[in-house]
Order: sequence, then C-alpha cells, then structure tokens
Amino acid sequence: MWSVEHFDEIDSTNSSLAKRVNAVLAEGLVVMADYQSSGRGRLDRQWSSPPRASLLCSILLRPQLEADRLQLVVAAVALAARAALVRLCGVRPQLKWPNDLVVGENKLGGLLAEVVATERDLAVVVGLGVNLTFPGPEDAKSTSVQVESGLTIAPRALLDIVLEELETRRAQLDSDDGQRALRTEYERASATIGQTVRVEQLSGTITGRAKGVDAAGQLLVEVEGVVLSLGAGDVVHVRHAHVEGV
Repeated sequence: MWSVEHFDEIDSTNSSLAKRVNAVLAEGLVVMADYQSSGRGRLDRQWSSPPRASLLCSILLRPQLEADRLQLVVAAVALAARAALVRLCGVRPQLKWPNDLVVGENKLGGLLAEVVATERDLAVVVGLGVNLTFPGPEDAKSTSVQVESGLTIAPRALLDIVLEELETRRAQLDSDDGQRALRTEYERASATIGQTVRVEQLSGTITGRAKGVDAAGQLLVEVEGVVLSLGAGDVVHVRHAHVEGV
C-alpha cells in the first residue's frame, strides 16, 4: 500500500506532503528526504539533522476515525517505528506521550502529525524522524541508533521495516478491537504511564500522575484525585526529588 518518494533535500517532508493531500486520492504516499532545510517538531520547534544522518519521512494516512481519535494514528506510527528498531538493531525505545521515542531520558526520535480536512475526509500526515548516526546537539538530551547499538543503519532500510510494521497497525485502526489492541501495546511501551508528570499546555501547567490512555489515545492524568483526559501538551517526567518541592 506504500509509495515512497525520495528527495535529496526538501524544506519539510510534512509540509510537502500536506500540500498534496487534496490531489492524492489514496493513502500510503510516503515522502522521505536525506536532508530537511526547514524541518519542524512540535510547537514549530526546529528539527535539524545533517544529510543522511536520520530517517526523515512523512506518511499519508486516511483512517475513518472521529477527529478526537486521531491521536491513535500517531500511536500506530510510533509503535511501528519502535518495532522496526527492535527488529533491525535491537534498540527498544519507549514512547513518551504524545510523540517521542526515548531511550532512558534521551530522545531517539519524534513524530509530528498534521490533520488536513478535505471534502472527502480527514487526512493525517504523520512525520517521523529517528536519529541514526547523529545524536543531536551537545546540549540536547538525545541519542542515536549508532550510540545505542553500535550499528550504522541506512534510513531507507529502517523506513522499509517501519512500513511493514505499520501495515498491521494501520488495519487495527479500522475496528474497535484493533484500537483496543493498539492502546494496550502503547501502554506497555509507554515511558510516561506510572510517572509523575508536569503537562505544559497553553492554558497552564498541570502536575499529576499519568494513569494510562483513553479510548481516543489521550493521556489520563490524576490530579488531586480527579482523572483528567489531556489531548495536547508537552510532558515533562518529574523526578521524585523535584516533586517534593512542588
């Protein structure tokens, strides 16, 4: 179901693919690039990596989901990336809600989803970046596949296995049972659930204990005995030494 287009350089795989959603009838188009001149992460943060040092790609999906369940699409791609890394090099990252792959406290990769409304559906462009040989800036808490495994992995080799793993998880999005299986897999792979977290939102900051994810893939956080369902925000895992001073 996948059609991969490769570019030596592009401004942003997400931006390029999002502009083409209306002209592409089917899902499964994948744009990958050796280098992004204007790569972006969450909240328009810059995502920068030297040429061919990372997997940089975006995937077009068109699941028939309600708008409030589209976080499950991000979970499906994140789980596919995690499974691909385990298969290819034995690196087993955890998933930090909502969109990071981490090894310990260090970021290995990230995802960025953009929803594009068309006359026919809600299309989802999911960008995926995984550090392969470049561990990130020295001042960043990040790592790479090479650092973690000692192996040098080609971006296309990882992408091919990500897409293999995504086929099964994409099919799970089409049924209630499949969505439940995705949530179960996500919770088992989560670095966030069970942690005391500080969730930074535009409306303010919430501190509580992450309890799980709900049917829509949103994070459940217990704050003073009340469980809140959070659909967006940056999550900081709070160490116990820090919690005592909160």
